[in-house]
This record gives sequence, structure tokens and C-alpha cells, in this order.
Amino acid sequence: MLTIGYHGCARDVGMRAVLKEEDLQPQNKAYHWLGDGIYFWENDPHRALEWAQEKASRNELQDPFVIGAVIDLGRCLDINLRESQSLLIGSYESLKVEFASIGKPLPMNKKARGDDRDIAVLRYLDCAVINRLNLSVTVGFDTVRGLFVEGDPIFEGAQIYHKTHSEIAVRSPNCIKGYFLPDLEDLGLAVKAKPVAA
Repeated sequence: MLTIGYHGCARDVGMRAVLKEEDLQPQNKAYHWLGDGIYFWENDPHRALEWAQEKASRNELQDPFVIGAVIDLGRCLDINLRESQSLLIGSYESLKVEFASIGKPLPMNKKARGDDRDIAVLRYLDCAVINRLNLSVTVGFDTVRGLFVEGDPIFEGAQIYHKTHSEIAVRSPNCIKGYFLPDLEDLGLAVKAKPVAA
């Protein structure tokens, strides 16, 4: 199944991917929400740009930008589905036994230092469970997809939250069929691409 994802990044990184000079690289941070992979906001370029701008405000990247990608989900672990959740529970139980056998505590999801939100944004446990599951199955997953409720209610009494999003971690880079520039004007960005040689 094909879907569209948007990746928040520095402008130079995004333009190199779009111009086919350098592909995006999978990340393997121990706190990633969906385990290892190349991360995309599904169908939401505005949320991808917002994320990049938040990173820039913490001096973690310069010149926030967003690119789009056509993604073939391939063999997808969709954590919203009951079947996937059963697999994750089994992976958690296995991880728990392994850590107990070596006398180590399980990783824990944590709030970021100085973050006053009521959400654990450092997903050490979730990441470990997802990565463990991927190693334990006969054929690994190409992508991992999840829906996350985040942010403040969009109006008083709402159960709809302004940063709720669908996220995809692409574990198999060949599932990215191509990159493109979204409507940059709509996002308030200007194109500063170098000319492509004929």
C-alpha cells in the first residue's frame, strides 16, 4: 500500500534527497517512538515542518525544511491494529525475561528534561520492544506505523488534540519510492535550490 509521508529536516539534507544526491539515512536512537528507521509524518507537511522548527529552536538543526516521500508500506507493523499489539505484548514479555535474567531493569519511557507536557517523549521502552520484535520475526518489518495523541485540546472540552499525528518509521529504505518538494509557499518556505545541471 502506498502512502505519502513528510520528513522534517534541515534544508540542505532535504534538498540533497530531493535532488537524488544523498538518500535520507535510518536513525537508531534508543528513544525513538517507533524504533529504528527514517521517520515521516503521514500526510501532514505542516506537522513535519513544525517538528523541524522545534528542533531548530533548540539549536538541533539549522534552516528547518520539509520534503515529501512516496512510501510503499510493504510489510508494515501498524501498532494501531490488535494483531500488531499482540505481537508487541509478546515482544515485551520476552524482553522482560531477558532483562531479568541478566539483572537489569527494563528501559523506561521518560519525559524530556525541562518538558512540562504530560507525555513521555523519550520512548526507550517502546523503542526496545519494537526493535526486539523486528529481530524476532522470520521476516523483518519494512515499516512501522502508529497514531499518537499529543498536544492540547483544539477547543474547550475537546478530545481532539492539536498535535495528534500518524507517524511512519521506514526500516527498509527501498520502500521509499521517491522524494518530492511539497507546496513550499503554502508552508511559508522559499525554494533555494541550486540549479540542476542539464
